Amino acid sequence: MLDLPGWGSRRRALEEALRSAVRDGRLPAGMRLPSSRDLAAQLGVSRGTVTAAYEQLIAEGWLASRQGSATRVADGTMARSAAGFRVHAWPGEPEHDLRPGRPDPRAFPRELWARAVRHTLREAPEEAFGFGDPRGRIELRTTLAACLGRARGIRIDPAQLVICSGYTQALGLLGETFAEVGVRTAGMEDPAVPDHVRQLDTHVNVVDVPLDDDGLRVDVLDAVDAEVAVCTPTHQFPLGTHMSARRRHELLAWADRNLGWIVEDDYDGEFRYDRQPIAALQSRRPGRVIYVGSTSKTLGPAVRLGWIACPAPLLESLVEAKRRARPTSPLDQLALARMIEVGDYDRHLRKVRRGYRERRDVLVEAMRSRLTGTEVRGIEAGLHALVQLPPGVAEDTARVALRKASVGVHTLSSYLRSDDGRHAASLVVGYAAPPAHAYAAAIDALVRVVGGLPRQ
Repeated sequence: MLDLPGWGSRRRALEEALRSAVRDGRLPAGMRLPSSRDLAAQLGVSRGTVTAAYEQLIAEGWLASRQGSATRVADGTMARSAAGFRVHAWPGEPEHDLRPGRPDPRAFPRELWARAVRHTLREAPEEAFGFGDPRGRIELRTTLAACLGRARGIRIDPAQLVICSGYTQALGLLGETFAEVGVRTAGMEDPAVPDHVRQLDTHVNVVDVPLDDDGLRVDVLDAVDAEVAVCTPTHQFPLGTHMSARRRHELLAWADRNLGWIVEDDYDGEFRYDRQPIAALQSRRPGRVIYVGSTSKTLGPAVRLGWIACPAPLLESLVEAKRRARPTSPLDQLALARMIEVGDYDRHLRKVRRGYRERRDVLVEAMRSRLTGTEVRGIEAGLHALVQLPPGVAEDTARVALRKASVGVHTLSSYLRSDDGRHAASLVVGYAAPPAHAYAAAIDALVRVVGGLPRQ
């Protein structure tokens, strides 16, 4: 039941009443709303008032509508259990979600994916409903080999592509493979994602390798007798830097000289804004570089698909590790292959790339125009930026204040395993996750909190 005041703008009052009803769960996600004619009659307002309110809330992301169907509450606005009870947000979920590594879940290409799934269910061969080749469906491996060659310069035979369930599984599979072929030590970038370090450390000894302005320090790899180097050369996470041409040459020379392996994590290679894409390292040394990519940033975590372009000497061990691991949905593989084949995947990428670039520009402008002493780095690509705090502001102070204001960001120190003071106090800010209607408020909250922090 909606109650409107008898004064002020009836349209604005209706908009706010609907927002409140969605926020507190009285209108759950997916619920069908009355037609504009019926709601106007119930509330005693004009049909045009209801239509205008619906249109505004659709634009803000609160409601959703398709031609020929009813207006409904948009998915993701309020979760509910199967019994119909409200499910509260996970403890600690921020009101303003600017955490890195998270694409916008509302950007998932529902229609394109549904079309690909329908085609898959209609046309998939019977063996697609079984376990099949542990490397993955040949349809996806063939399509991916061509796509990666075109977009990233990857040189790989489809027989040497292994499909997996995202980067975390890929790293675990590679850890098993390295251990089986006798690798003892792997060098990994510092800073890096802690879960990724733990995943590899389960199988081989992981040593921290710092970065300088050119990228991963090859001299440290030599000093610790590393046999594997794990890196993000195109857009380092979380620093946002890219490996220089000189350092790329040095790293490849290290692999040749020591018969070492390079794991190239191309986690956001599809998102480039201000510079031309840089060819993957694998394109220069396919026999020594293991290339790993996934859909975690392009489609989101709902579709758990990744791929490993594996040099021939490691392939047998990697395929055996995948055979023992959790299988990757063949139907999802075929759906992605279909999206790539008909051009829907590229169309989706172009759309979200424009949207993320606009969000990045809003973040950078707000920081540069409203906060003195901050510096924003790593903005040429990806879905996050490194925001250096004003001089005298400590990371711990910023973390506590932002958490109190329910602004979700990460501190740089949370990714550092050996903090020797070489990095300035900084925040790792993601700009993809908040819904469009809440993004400006999230950036404003971030700026206000950081701007009010005490300086030592």
